[in-house]
Amino acid sequence: MPVPVYWGSPRQTQLTGAETLPAKLDLILERLHLRERVKDQRVAIKMHLGSDIGYSMVHPVFVRRVVEAVKEGGGQPFVTDLPHSVETAYMRGYTAETLGCPLYPSTGLDEKWFYTRQHSFMNLTEFEIGGAIREASFLVDLAHVKGHSSTAFGGALKNIGLGCVTGTTRSKMHDVFHFVPYVHKERIRDEAHRAAIRDSCPYGAISDDRSDPGGLHLHDYKCNNCMRCQAVADGALEIRPESFLAFMEAMNTSARLVLDTFEPGHAVFISLATHMTPLCDCYGYTTLPVIADAGIFGSDDPVAVDQAVIDMTNDFPILEQNLPAMMEIVTREGHPWQQIHGRFKDPFALLAHAERIGLGTRDYELIDVLPVAEPDFKQDTYVQAQPI
Repeated sequence: MPVPVYWGSPRQTQLTGAETLPAKLDLILERLHLRERVKDQRVAIKMHLGSDIGYSMVHPVFVRRVVEAVKEGGGQPFVTDLPHSVETAYMRGYTAETLGCPLYPSTGLDEKWFYTRQHSFMNLTEFEIGGAIREASFLVDLAHVKGHSSTAFGGALKNIGLGCVTGTTRSKMHDVFHFVPYVHKERIRDEAHRAAIRDSCPYGAISDDRSDPGGLHLHDYKCNNCMRCQAVADGALEIRPESFLAFMEAMNTSARLVLDTFEPGHAVFISLATHMTPLCDCYGYTTLPVIADAGIFGSDDPVAVDQAVIDMTNDFPILEQNLPAMMEIVTREGHPWQQIHGRFKDPFALLAHAERIGLGTRDYELIDVLPVAEPDFKQDTYVQAQPI
């Protein structure tokens, strides 16, 4: 049975604040019955607060509306993210005064506040999950949708799968890409051949392996699967889809362990798909959007939310004039995020895996909370000048 995903369009009919995205967020919160569900709950509002001079994260106006809804329902909200993002959040407009609640680092100021979940996945044997997450009894996953160099895109699952664990765990999660060997030294003919493979990548994704002299190392986040290296590698270096899927599966596994912290029904997922840049907000700067705004999505199911976002944007044209000059369209097939980041970074495969491990369902019903209607051109909606 399809699960509901509530959606607010970025478009509006009349020139009125009641049809803007923050107002549509209010309608989504009502449909999710957030106020009725958070009474006496310690509510973690998990965000990506960005870093440095980024400005494309979820705007404080949206956060404040979620905070106020939680407080009106009798909950105790706090905003949480990784320590370095919380420490500098005030520089990007996130303070207790603007949001209406405190901000806490998910793993403590020095990343020593966590609990350990034993779980084996490739090179991982355990996941260190933030103490702030464990101490909460209800979760609001408030995500900004954008591109991502390792997973093609970031949304609800990425926000918790990568943002609720320690840096140590995150580093090990990135290392799963290297779990299955992809460099075959016996096929490297000589140093000239090795140099040719390394230098064939215009983005510097292939480098010397510091831990294996004479070997090569592929930086998956830089690799856009352009396959230029395959023309010279002769089997010495393989670019395979399963290598890139490994990190996506690690991220989903982490998200599953984080969500296991909460009782059933004690989490909601809200994704703001506006100003969608090609890279994650963690880069510390904001570029132009490369996909048109898709609005705001909300559900009790994280897989359904992400699937709804991916489905809606699947046919969106890439705003190619907005791409940073060092990026290219590597394929005209697949989702726009694949066309930018590489065909093996497949958001549909990511969500299929998330469904298989029980994170949610891809079967959803999209419900427009305020459909765009025929406009009344005579309606007086312009702000009138006030006499001085």
